Amino acid sequence: MSSGMHWWIVLLVVGNTLGMWWLIWWASRPRAGEAATGEVTGHTWDGDLQEYNNPLPRWWLWLFYITIGFTAIYLAVYPGLGKFGGLFGWSQEGQYETEVDRAEDTYGPIFASYASQEIEALAKDPEALQVGQRLYVTYCAQCHGSDAKGARGFPNLTDTAWSWGGTPDAIKTSILQGRMGVMPPFGPVLGEEGTENVAHYVLSMSGRESDADKAAAGKVLFDTQCVACHMPDGTGNQALGAPNLTDDDWLYGGSLQTVMATLTGGRNGQMPAHQEVLGEDKSHVLAAYVYSLSQPK
Repeated sequence: MSSGMHWWIVLLVVGNTLGMWWLIWWASRPRAGEAATGEVTGHTWDGDLQEYNNPLPRWWLWLFYITIGFTAIYLAVYPGLGKFGGLFGWSQEGQYETEVDRAEDTYGPIFASYASQEIEALAKDPEALQVGQRLYVTYCAQCHGSDAKGARGFPNLTDTAWSWGGTPDAIKTSILQGRMGVMPPFGPVLGEEGTENVAHYVLSMSGRESDADKAAAGKVLFDTQCVACHMPDGTGNQALGAPNLTDDDWLYGGSLQTVMATLTGGRNGQMPAHQEVLGEDKSHVLAAYVYSLSQPK
């Protein structure tokens, strides 16, 4: 925060606090010519309804002054005046770190005990799965859904289609380090006709309805432009995150128009890294839960 912004905030806070005090004092002081306390002010409605000069009780008025005094004490003790940190040195970052440390002292040994076990074993432990499920709902459900079946652009975690691998170690690596999936745009390379032909060939590999002649022409282009990532047989490459094109799992949709849009403009997907947020031990338990989702019950 710059010095100018610091003093501007101080001016606003102090000015508004003094302004409230002045407003209360000005509104409550007696004025020349006004009716005395308990007398009619002269305002009458419907002939019988009259306004009397009955100020607020003094105790009520003093409550306003007390709140202003509380404001002054609060601003002296806690942050609120620009860069001034308060007499106690409290900060929301410090409070957060204190609570995190307290939680780590309480729950750290529990996660450490889970981390000492193999993920396959934890995937069969009901208590560990409950812990992993809570972590999933907190950190993963926003993208993959509460049922872990994903959405458009977000993988289904309950099936066996894994772009980066579905082994325990691969899942844990995805959680810790994140993933960056990039499908480059091929529209300028293939052209409109070539894009349509390759799309028909891709659909044919998964058994979907396609034009045989266009698929045959598309195979030639696929063999020169796509095999480096998706392999000659279209089964993909988990080391690169290139999906299997021979199954019926489609991250962005498997219609002809969607496949053509993917080929033309490419796709970019990012799985954020959770190393800093979860750490090794919590990621271990979470990986066990995610691994269990795709295993036979």
